[in-house]
Amino acid sequence: MDRRGFLALASAGLAGAVAGCSEPRVDNSIEGSSVHSIDRDNAADGSAYTEIYRSVIDSVTQVRVAGVSDPDTGQEGRGQGSGFLIDETHVVTNDHVVADGESVDLQYINGDWTGTRLLGTDFYSDLAVLEVDHVPNASTPLSLTDDWPVVGQEVLAVGNPYGLEGTMTQGIVSGVNRTLDLPDREFSISNAVQTDAAVNPGNSGGPLVNMDGEVLGVINSGGGNNIGFAIPAAITQRVVPALIETGTYDHPYMGVGILTVDRHIAEANSLPEATGVLITAIADGEAADGVLEPATSSQQGTEAPVGGDVIVAIDGEPIPDRHALSTYLELETSPGDTIQLDIWRNGTEQTVSLTLGARPVPE
Repeated sequence: MDRRGFLALASAGLAGAVAGCSEPRVDNSIEGSSVHSIDRDNAADGSAYTEIYRSVIDSVTQVRVAGVSDPDTGQEGRGQGSGFLIDETHVVTNDHVVADGESVDLQYINGDWTGTRLLGTDFYSDLAVLEVDHVPNASTPLSLTDDWPVVGQEVLAVGNPYGLEGTMTQGIVSGVNRTLDLPDREFSISNAVQTDAAVNPGNSGGPLVNMDGEVLGVINSGGGNNIGFAIPAAITQRVVPALIETGTYDHPYMGVGILTVDRHIAEANSLPEATGVLITAIADGEAADGVLEPATSSQQGTEAPVGGDVIVAIDGEPIPDRHALSTYLELETSPGDTIQLDIWRNGTEQTVSLTLGARPVPE
């Protein structure tokens, strides 16, 4: 189920069986005294975290995938991850959690199981949507936040690390606007949310929620050392409705290779300042072919490429770096849209029009 790249990053999606995991034993006796019966209705005082947990946990599911092949051994087993209810009949999870599985079952925190049908997956955003047969009465859809995350914001990760159902960890937003370059993926995931909330194998597909219980992102990977990542709500809001309606989502595509302009590139190309993205390559037959010009050589004595177009703005929006380009395309455009590019070419600023294509279907 998990691709090798996710395993190499200690990804939060677990491939194969959850080896060694078992249900914790509940012991109602107290050593050294007579047996006492614990009054489970007499619960300890909670906190704001407890209230948020209670408000969301019925809508967070454990995802069990049958027919998964372990990429290392080739043996067939069962995969496991997390998901959450996005409306009355659909659950969101990660593409890498359900990829290559033969069937997917869900278990809610109350113990109910349900069968599912995989409606659609998007390899590029690592999102997938399942249609479920059964939703308990207590399970209500979680809302995706409209607010952009900020560093220092308190967040909670809810899911099933190592098959331990109903686990919640607490942390903050450690970084925003991260670009995830994952192995075995030609295109990066833009605008990822970084968190120090503990993320472990099995958390993949679960929600990262804010203190209002709204989904700020869909957890998809962990890098160790208190670094986890989530696909932001802004991208999820664009991708999930398309997966429900058609089973696929088309990402806008220029068909270019790019580099962020640094001081060395700016000096080599006689640019007025170190900002923008340099076109280093153009895919034949794609949107930029015949519209933009790539760098053709490197200046003697330096590795900085020279001679290509430098994009400094799209539709009037400044593009200072590679991340800003991918963010604008991902959140503001769709295939078929015509955009206006402000570029530096041969020492002069020009504006050119480009009609976006769609990313190629992944192999």
